[in-house]
Amino acid sequence: MEKGGRRGLGKVGIVGIVGIVKTILLVSPYWKEKHRWMVSSVKLAELWQRLGYRVVVVCMGGGVGERCAFARCAFLERPSPSLALYRKKDVFLPDPWNYGIAIGFAGFVHKVIQEEKPDIIVCNKILFWSSLAVIPLCLRGYRVILLTDALVGMTWWGRTPAFRLASRIYAWTLGWLIMLCAKRIIFFHPQPEKLLRRLWVWKKSQVIPTGIDPTPYSLLPTPFHTDTVVTYIGRLESVKGADDFVEAVVPLKRDFPNLTVQVVGWYKEGHSLVAKYKDRVVFTGLRDDIPAILATTDIFVMPSYSEGLSNAIMEAMASSCACVVSDVGGNRFLIQNGISGFLFPPGDREVLKAHVRRLIEDPIKRRALGQAARKRIEEVFSWEKVGEEYRRLFEEFLSCSGGSRTSAMV
Repeated sequence: MEKGGRRGLGKVGIVGIVGIVKTILLVSPYWKEKHRWMVSSVKLAELWQRLGYRVVVVCMGGGVGERCAFARCAFLERPSPSLALYRKKDVFLPDPWNYGIAIGFAGFVHKVIQEEKPDIIVCNKILFWSSLAVIPLCLRGYRVILLTDALVGMTWWGRTPAFRLASRIYAWTLGWLIMLCAKRIIFFHPQPEKLLRRLWVWKKSQVIPTGIDPTPYSLLPTPFHTDTVVTYIGRLESVKGADDFVEAVVPLKRDFPNLTVQVVGWYKEGHSLVAKYKDRVVFTGLRDDIPAILATTDIFVMPSYSEGLSNAIMEAMASSCACVVSDVGGNRFLIQNGISGFLFPPGDREVLKAHVRRLIEDPIKRRALGQAARKRIEEVFSWEKVGEEYRRLFEEFLSCSGGSRTSAMV
């Protein structure tokens, strides 16, 4: 029996049809906290468990679970036999940075690898502090799959000049090195081919979206009625453009008295947008009943200035909502303009307002967009489709190393 990984599996007693279930170690910036919920990591871990893998997550964040035996300021939680969470406490820089720093995180990841003996190592999201672990892992001989939905400082930008400058410098130094060290790079949506060739990562890159399980979401658009509900779902952070959503849509209440404008998601107490619009906008805070909220939503808006592959948009599409989203990043991969939703230039409140007005006045178009959106999710982004792509990726990755317990090594 090997030390660490075999012992850990023995505790939970996971045995597959032909042997012990293979383990994926997922290095993630965060997991589930109100102000930094790493949706893609949570969803992918769920998908991979459905595919039959055990998932071990190593991330930064608050102290949840029992204290980790082999590291200071670290915690271990086992929510299920197929999921283990290792967290290392960090210092978090708030909006617009939204960035955690945990000294010694790369060493912590290596200790978890020694303990769990994973078959596959995956790092989600580039440029977060957690992704720096890819460099020392590569130097130690580990083969790492890097996942990301955006290239911060290259194709993804914040709204403040300081953030844009810092991210650009970071991207073309450490960010580039991280990509060079990764064995494979999986993008959640297409990136510019010219840029990938310039970075020398074209041959080891491919696109696999995170996707979504559409089952919990309503198949039918909301019925025709005189009341209209327009919804934004996401944190109230500057890059998300929630201020544009409110400023553009609230004035429409003068012409449409039965219009309900709601913002669903976490926000810091005393947020200026909430204070200004609390009498005209429904601010729900963080909710865990998103399918029910979207089932009563007519129009969904995502006004981000930069965006990866938005889980919120996929949920709205799966719910047959008419979507109006900014023409950035993965949004244009999800939405076919005029067919499964409307795109608008980021920051253009007048175009955003015009799209929402049209959909309020034209319920037939609203329904057509919603039905096309649901169809696109089922055909391209459903977990039935995406799961097969990840299954092939992992089987190919394992076959290249013989499928042994040392398969995470070169």
